[in-house]
Amino acid sequence: MLHYRTLAVAVMTTACLPVATALAQSNETIILGAAVSLTGKYTTNGEHTQRGYDLAVDKINKAGGVKVGDKTYMLEVKYYDDESTPARGAELAERLIQQDGVQFMLGPYSSGITKAVAPVTEKHKIPMVEANGASRSLFTNGWQYIFATLSTSEQYLTGALTLAAENADKLGKKPEEMTVALAFENDPFSQDVRAGVLDDMEKLGMKVVIDDQLPRELNDMAATLTKAKALKPDLLIVSGHSKGAATAVRQINEMKVNVPILAMTHCDSADVIGKFGEGAEYTLCATQWSPTLSYSDDLFGSAGDFATLFEETYGYAPPYQAAESAAAVQVFADAFTRAGELDPQKVRDALSETDMMTFYGQIKFDETGKNIAKPMALYQVLNGEYKVVSPSNFAETSAVVPRPSM
Repeated sequence: MLHYRTLAVAVMTTACLPVATALAQSNETIILGAAVSLTGKYTTNGEHTQRGYDLAVDKINKAGGVKVGDKTYMLEVKYYDDESTPARGAELAERLIQQDGVQFMLGPYSSGITKAVAPVTEKHKIPMVEANGASRSLFTNGWQYIFATLSTSEQYLTGALTLAAENADKLGKKPEEMTVALAFENDPFSQDVRAGVLDDMEKLGMKVVIDDQLPRELNDMAATLTKAKALKPDLLIVSGHSKGAATAVRQINEMKVNVPILAMTHCDSADVIGKFGEGAEYTLCATQWSPTLSYSDDLFGSAGDFATLFEETYGYAPPYQAAESAAAVQVFADAFTRAGELDPQKVRDALSETDMMTFYGQIKFDETGKNIAKPMALYQVLNGEYKVVSPSNFAETSAVVPRPSM
């Protein structure tokens, strides 16, 4: 099923005409193409991604659009639903480029789908700014047309290992005496997070006692939690996107699994606080961004200003997936202006020279297209709120270790 799902803030959608025709009729609009997950297992984060794109498009257009040479353009996004599958994402990228005439692409949600789309944009030499493909394997292929606003996946939970080591004495242990249980989805993103965790564990001398793969549909991790109750690891680390995070928090509470330190990805996009209340307390959560961080720009204002606008527009606080997606649109707008024309190669070259501060943080790409300027952060759920506890120079408060027993 195809979706042209565009919110009113972003569209001048021509459902009956291909975009190539629309472009010919309106030379004052830049069309950005995007295949995102509006159905399937990544639906929640696909919606966050789309809403981030749409909010930035609306904000830029209301500010007067994008200046390119001696002309000013409005932005518009053409969407298709990739159904949370890599093969569909690649097919729709071909459609956007070959049939719809799109010359600039925004990325899909997830590393797996981004990895399927990137060879398509590379083949056609179409620049893609992506915000939700963090796997480091995306940046080891020599691709020249992919640029990512977010920090890569191996960095996601390094802060959790550091925090655990710093608090080992509260468990009556040394860091090298600590034991760790791992539960990860078998997708490029989660496996890269796992690789980063294992690297840090080796440096710290920690021992793996459970190393499990989450089930395909991310709906049951009882087998892992049964082992965790028996082996009593000091630290449990989970990565399975928003559905995996929700499953983990729900079943840890249902099964009354007492683990001193619990860390995972995608807490905020899974809305673990809203869904589980006190059951989410003391969970450590990897985050690319927080409204409390001291980042700002001329378009959105501060990180907090972006959060306020997003919540006013969509009725909930923005997860980082929405923030990094909005930043991707800003990066394209900045590159269009610096390129001075809309030739895809010139825009690609301008993207490679990006060095800008946004409400989401500093964005500067290395030769592989990675953002090398923005660090990860770590939340802990405390009294029903996300509080930054790492890195120390951005921390709002100290982490609570160990988690109180249930």
